[in-house]
Parts: sequence; C-alpha cells; structure tokens
Amino acid sequence: MPLVIPAIDIRDGRCVRLHQGSYDDETVYFDDPVKMAKLWRVQNAQTLHVVDLDAARGEGDHNRAVIGEMCDALDIPIQLGGGIRSMEQIEAALDRGVYRVILGTAAVRNPDLVTEAIETFSALRVVVSIDARDGEVRVQGWTEGSGLDAVAFAQDMEARGVRRFVYTDISRDGTMEGPNIQAYRTLGQHLSDAKITASGGVGDHEDLLDIQTLHPYGIDSVIVGTALYENRFPCQQFWAWQDKDNVDLDTFSTASLRREMPSSENE
Repeated sequence: MPLVIPAIDIRDGRCVRLHQGSYDDETVYFDDPVKMAKLWRVQNAQTLHVVDLDAARGEGDHNRAVIGEMCDALDIPIQLGGGIRSMEQIEAALDRGVYRVILGTAAVRNPDLVTEAIETFSALRVVVSIDARDGEVRVQGWTEGSGLDAVAFAQDMEARGVRRFVYTDISRDGTMEGPNIQAYRTLGQHLSDAKITASGGVGDHEDLLDIQTLHPYGIDSVIVGTALYENRFPCQQFWAWQDKDNVDLDTFSTASLRREMPSSENE
C-alpha cells in the first residue's frame, strides 16, 4: 500500500481545502493547524504535507509562524510547499524544522535554483512539485499557466538532480472523484529513477488500491486531503476520525507518543 500522507493546506491561519485549485471555492475544515497536525499524528500519520496557500499566491508569509509551531509539536517529518522561491527561504524553512521543502513556481521560473538547492541541501530535502492541468504545468498557486509540458519539465528536473516529485492533477484535486491514474503512469514511464508522490482526487480505499498498482512506475506515496477530512475511510482503523473527541490535544505531547509507539515506528 502506498504511504498515505495527510494534507494540511493553510489559508489565513486555518485548515482549508480548495476545489480544483480554486481560491473562490474553499471549504474551511479546522481553525487550528497545530491541533489538526497533532490529530493526524495521533491517528498514525508518518509524515505531513503542508501547503501555505497565501504564500503560494505571493500574499505574504504570515502563516510561517504556525507552521513552525507544527514542526515543534510533532515527531514526524513535515514537507512544506507554497511560496518558497529563494535559497534564503529554503534555508529558513529547513532551519525552522521543516524536513523537506517543495519547489513549484520557483522550479519553473528559476530552474538553476533547483540545481543549487539540491547541491546545497541534498535531493532528500528538496523536491519539486508538478501541478498540472491538461498536461500543462501551472504556477503561482495554480493560477497561471506556464506553457510547459509536465513530462518534459519533469525530465529536465530529473536531469538536474531531482529524485522525488509531487504530482498533482489540479482537475481532480479536492473532488474525491478518483486519481488520474494514467497521468501518474505516463509520468513514471518517462522518468529514470525518481520517485513520485501522487496527489489529487483520492476519495476512498479503492483509489488507494488503484495507486498501489503504479508502484512499478515509481509511485510510492499519495497525498490525501479532502477524503480524510470527510471521513471517507470508515473502515481504516488508522484514520478513525471519530476518535478525535477522545484525544486531549491540548496536553498531547510527542514525547509521550514516542514512549507508546512500537520501536519499529520510531525508525
């Protein structure tokens, strides 16, 4: 089964989901991103995918403080995307506790930044997002086209040292209508060694099984957002949303969580 990575998209300090990437079609799910992150961790998340939607559109970095609090609160890696467009911003995010930064618009507009960042911080800490609609890479918080073909762009990035991509089909994102399996397969077929994290459209466990069939093409993980918030996995013990009322998130600590976890989960 692919690694399931819960998504926390932050806009104006709240956890939201956008429908097909539209900032005009937003659903607010939780007012406190730190508590949301703790809840996903209690329910056995192994890593989190965090996107600063305001920064992605160039509307400031006012969410960075709460993202730092999320890093302090958890004992699992956090990968961060949205508005990271310089070496200084990459270094600041990593210094603040983010494990991995995701470059999107910056990778399109300044490919040399990707090369420099990987040489400085390693391909493990720097990945590239491909946010596509109809095969075209979108930028600036998905609001602008780039004219770049997603597969050709990925091949160029792989040649620059990228070893992981986050591929989002914007037309599926937030819809729970099923992932674009063919798009993921096509991308994987045209890459050499890079791994792919799929994103967009997952609505139930059947979709996870479909993504599992793509493992031979390098797809080893999947980002899930709306479906988790909407409790679309009622039979999946590890997400049990109904348990949220039984967890005292105000007194939750990762230290106590570490003591309770089997040793294999600490590795």
